[in-house]
Amino acid sequence: MKCDCCPRNCKTERNQNPGFCSVKENFVVARASKHFWEEPCISGKNGSGTVFFSGCSLRCVYCQNYEISHEGFGKEISDKRLTEIFDELIESGVHNINLVNPTHYAKRLAKVLKSYKASVPVIYNSSGYEKVETLKELEGLVDIYLPDLKYISPERSKKYSKAENYFSVAGEAIKEMKRQQKEDVFSSDGMMKKGVIIRHLILPKNTNQSIEIFRWIKNNFGEKTCVSLMAQYTPYGRLEDFPELQRKITKREYEKVYSFLREEGFENSFIQELQSADEDFIPPFDLTGV
Repeated sequence: MKCDCCPRNCKTERNQNPGFCSVKENFVVARASKHFWEEPCISGKNGSGTVFFSGCSLRCVYCQNYEISHEGFGKEISDKRLTEIFDELIESGVHNINLVNPTHYAKRLAKVLKSYKASVPVIYNSSGYEKVETLKELEGLVDIYLPDLKYISPERSKKYSKAENYFSVAGEAIKEMKRQQKEDVFSSDGMMKKGVIIRHLILPKNTNQSIEIFRWIKNNFGEKTCVSLMAQYTPYGRLEDFPELQRKITKREYEKVYSFLREEGFENSFIQELQSADEDFIPPFDLTGV
């Protein structure tokens, strides 16, 4: 079957000639484990049950998961093994199943999730670069959407992710996610059960873009929207041609975006501390749990 899973629309037979994502049809996973560095309502006390998929439909030049997104490190597994991993994570006490970078496997995941009913919330943790048609196949199967909204400028998204249409595509995708999960639902202990959290990572020399992104979110969804301001950017990957990305964000850059978020009255915001910009927070991709 020719692949049209993501906005790239490669139309390739992935088992014969992998497309932009660089992986075949079967799941390739690099790590499955408890993760404690997501938003508090996702990680909680027991951790989020993260499953890191290899390959990527966006492949940003600065990706902190470079080994798996660009280099494809991971182990090919069957659908059955994936559900076994879900069970093992749930048995370990995690609060949810967190599918990290699942876009290029979305249609296959939809088939798996239709027959596998998790006893904990299922999270779709993605770059935001999604096709609305594909997301509709996940309706009723995903409890929490955790999309990035990375860029608003076509020039930036083309330069850093080879996706000039990123914002127009991601904007419509997030609207679809919000259509599917109209309300954010939390348990009595503050854990998210259903809903959408829109994430944004501040990049060096990108604060005006960050402000425009949060302005767009407010104009489209209101100040009660759950948002997550991420300050963890750490130079990673091959950045020889991108000197502006070869440093962490400054305190001034961080405070500029943070202040705007507060001034605009976002009530449900998660703010990452500037100290989180450290490679120690990047999980080791060593096939743990696979």
